[in-house]
Amino acid sequence: MKRLATLFTQSYEEMRKPRTITACAMFAAAAVVLGYFTISVGNYVKIGFSGIPNVLVGCLFGPAAGGFFGGFMDLFKYIVKPTGAFFPGFTVNAVLGGVIYGCSYYQRRITLVRVFATKLLVILVCNCFLNTLWLSMLYGQAFMVLLPARVVKNLVMWPLDSLIFYTIAKTMETAGIFRAIRGRAVS
Repeated sequence: MKRLATLFTQSYEEMRKPRTITACAMFAAAAVVLGYFTISVGNYVKIGFSGIPNVLVGCLFGPAAGGFFGGFMDLFKYIVKPTGAFFPGFTVNAVLGGVIYGCSYYQRRITLVRVFATKLLVILVCNCFLNTLWLSMLYGQAFMVLLPARVVKNLVMWPLDSLIFYTIAKTMETAGIFRAIRGRAVS
């Protein structure tokens, strides 16, 4: 528990740095652009990659920054390009996802096993359970009617999303981009 409190404290301190705010603004712009390439499969299933910047913010700046960024971006993307009705539950999911990614990746080595495990946790908690619950409440559909299509979509996307993030993160790490963004000397 002490490690978790320290993680949030350090992440909160990261959020106060101008370099962090600037990097988050660049990731926000990337998220908005990627949001325009979302594919809707029916009314309740969407496939997109605008969440990758959210994961990178959690990875670079921790759970407090990841949660704040996720919530802010959910609201901002809705203002920029509203799709469907606004529901605060989705914002809660975005915050929770940012916190989970931040807790899992911040100040830790990014390994393929960690990426797959973290993505699975987010899929189970945020995507399959909470998102389906919010959709059920919002549209009046039974939870168990919506769940199968969402589970199939998430299980199909799980390895793809995991491998895409792992490849991007490892490439950025190898190229020294993570160190440059964090403000440490690039060797």
